[in-house]
Amino acid sequence: MPSLWQRHINSTFLITTDRNKKYILQRINKYVFKDPIAVVKNATAVTDHIRKGNHTALKFICDKNGRFCCMDAQGEYWRMYEYVEGFCVDNPETAEDVYQSALAFGQFQEQLADFPADSLAETIPNFHNTVDRYRLLKQSIAADKVGRLAAVAEEVAFYLSHEEKGSRLQIMKERGELPLRVTHNDTKINNVLLDSDSHKPLCVLDLDTVMPGLSLYDFGDAIRSSARIGAEDEKDLSKIHLDLDMFRAYVRGYLESAPSLTETEIRNFTLSAFTMTLECGCRFLTDYLDGDVYFRTAYPEHNLIRSRTHIALCKEILAKWEEIDRIVTQAAQALRK
Repeated sequence: MPSLWQRHINSTFLITTDRNKKYILQRINKYVFKDPIAVVKNATAVTDHIRKGNHTALKFICDKNGRFCCMDAQGEYWRMYEYVEGFCVDNPETAEDVYQSALAFGQFQEQLADFPADSLAETIPNFHNTVDRYRLLKQSIAADKVGRLAAVAEEVAFYLSHEEKGSRLQIMKERGELPLRVTHNDTKINNVLLDSDSHKPLCVLDLDTVMPGLSLYDFGDAIRSSARIGAEDEKDLSKIHLDLDMFRAYVRGYLESAPSLTETEIRNFTLSAFTMTLECGCRFLTDYLDGDVYFRTAYPEHNLIRSRTHIALCKEILAKWEEIDRIVTQAAQALRK
């Protein structure tokens, strides 16, 4: 018996058989993911690797022909995996929530430390290539398709003024100064499945954006979403803050569960939090200038408001940079003792 779950990207169904066996069936969004077969191939490769290490991971189901991704008569792509009992936290309420999320994503990183990241496809090309994100922003500024540029001069000036700092991780990646790793690329807390009894992480979910990348993509995006006080679309910017207790909890959990991280990666935690916040805000502003064609919006200024909350968070990270760096250093030193 199927039941539909409303999700942002894919259409997701919970299937319960007459023997009470449960599965998740999903129709993959072809607009977002141009190569659904590559999406599923990436996910099955990494989950197989994780399970070989005797860890919990999603288990995908193949059809009678051995295919994990199937196309129907209408050209839609489908995949299925076994349902895993547990629960997710939609928004972090305590530092312990953030700590458990960090453990999960750190474990994911560690479980795949010996996986050949370059064997994976880029399911969304240039997803965290900030240099390219700035190219797209400048392109949108020049085009001004819907006549919104004049009203956002202050926001445009902020993002352009931080292009150099925001591009550093990409440049380091291109120079080989940071290791290429398997990255999740959507490290929201509600993508962690927790055990119903122990409340400890079982595995991570939503593997559509698993790609080769930098561990700092995952770390920084988690800070952007989990250590931020205030909603992503909060209109009162005085309510937007970086919660240092949440940040400290995430750093501790990530370092504890991912001991293979290099000194260079750890040293750039603060930069990654800034970069991922800047990049996401840049994307919201780009979409606003383009007429809201990518992100779902509830009102005309929605993407602009989102870009402003990210500016506010960026400013707070810049103001607290040294303090944030100290938290990272102290956490790393504590683990070495």
